[in-house]
Amino acid sequence: MSSVKDARERLPGFAEVYGTCARDVWRFALSLSGNRAWADDLTAEAFLRVWEAGERVELNSVKAYLFAIVRNLYLKELVKRSRITEVVDRPLEASTAGAELEEVLRMLQALPEDSRAALMLRAEQDMSYAEIGAVLGMSEGAARVKVHRARARLEEMRSGTWKK
Repeated sequence: MSSVKDARERLPGFAEVYGTCARDVWRFALSLSGNRAWADDLTAEAFLRVWEAGERVELNSVKAYLFAIVRNLYLKELVKRSRITEVVDRPLEASTAGAELEEVLRMLQALPEDSRAALMLRAEQDMSYAEIGAVLGMSEGAARVKVHRARARLEEMRSGTWKK
């Protein structure tokens, strides 16, 4: 068994990395899954994998690494469940903001996973197209197109002109 000191040496500043990145990673996981409990699980597993990787993780790229882990875990779970997506019936919150959030999450779930991931990395995390491309395994130009098309599709859904 490793001692606490050994564990701290595995990834210096892990607590700082968690404190800095956890909220963003969770929000990304929520945008992919549309489910708070699933987002919790994806986030916890991503940080566990970073912890286990220890010094092999470069601290300057840990946030992008976490996003890639969350996305890969999400995709693996979709394959395991043999379905593309499931919109979980949740009671809408009474507030207008809560209802709007639920509607946005429903619209996001209608996007293809790679488009949703690209859009959320750009909008929520303010990542460059090159960084998005690295996380999603595509070129910078392809990432730019994914984000543009995802935005256009959301606008079509919002305006009611989108056809499945």
